[in-house]
Amino acid sequence: MDQANLIDTFGRVHDNLRISVTDRCNIRCFYCMPEEGIQFQPRAEILSFEEITRFARVAAGLGVTKLRITGGEPLVRKDLPRLVEMLAGIPGIRDIALTTNGVLLKDLARPLRDAGIGRLNVHLDTLNRERFLQITRRDDLGRVLEGIDTALALGLPLKLNAVAVKGLVEDDLVPLAEFGRERGVEVRYIEFMPLDAQGIWDRNGVLTADEILAILAEKFGPLVEIPDRDVRAPATEYAFSDGVGRIGFIASISKPFCQNCNRIRLTADGHLRYCLFAIEETDVKALLRHDSPDSEIAAAIRSTVTAKWAGHTINSSKFVAPPRPMYAIGG
Repeated sequence: MDQANLIDTFGRVHDNLRISVTDRCNIRCFYCMPEEGIQFQPRAEILSFEEITRFARVAAGLGVTKLRITGGEPLVRKDLPRLVEMLAGIPGIRDIALTTNGVLLKDLARPLRDAGIGRLNVHLDTLNRERFLQITRRDDLGRVLEGIDTALALGLPLKLNAVAVKGLVEDDLVPLAEFGRERGVEVRYIEFMPLDAQGIWDRNGVLTADEILAILAEKFGPLVEIPDRDVRAPATEYAFSDGVGRIGFIASISKPFCQNCNRIRLTADGHLRYCLFAIEETDVKALLRHDSPDSEIAAAIRSTVTAKWAGHTINSSKFVAPPRPMYAIGG
């Protein structure tokens, strides 16, 4: 089959599928989920492993080669390594990654690696226990750090994702960078995005990539941007001037990278999205559950990609936040 079928009207080739396996999470980061009163999808509405695998197989036939498993928190999904093994058996899939908060990683790192996970991104905003509790509303920092060390000991490539909220995490930027340098782990600072469930996002709360870079430069000296990077990757990467380690910035607000986006997203309840900030979705669960032929699923994927916009409009007056928060979309 043509391995470049998923080309949108702006010439972007889509080979990266992000699969959310649950909207549930075992922490409650304030910029993502409220503390109480969350309406999760009923279990019957969540795609089965077989449904996810079938969808991914059709997508692979259209040129998708990379998968990333997300949530919610994907590790709360029972028997997740079994799904990874199923996905790893799909012809054409060359890379399977996973994004996690790390709370359950210590016990699952080995079975995930053995099943086929090739890379991990672990969410960690701070190394300070009190601030971790303030952000996540859970006292699980020790478990996260144990999970990170376990994964590294098993040889799993790992990056850290840190959401940068102005007025909160400035004191955490340098310690996280040092933590990464000591362990050979890249830290990726992510600008605070309007994807929370409580409508608390405000542009004034965005600690921009340039502001973070300036803070790090005061400690480590000038950082050098990595040349010849993959333009489709969401992060701009920098090396420390002493040659020890690198960091990355996902500057979705101050420096959008929409023009190079190669990703589509499948929500846990079976809706396909062409952008994290999309307003509309394509219901593919109905196709999967009514024994529709693969050709109809492929057509739904193609039409979703064809409908993809040039990019989100966060930096204009036209922006409307998506009707679903991050945990319901998939990170």
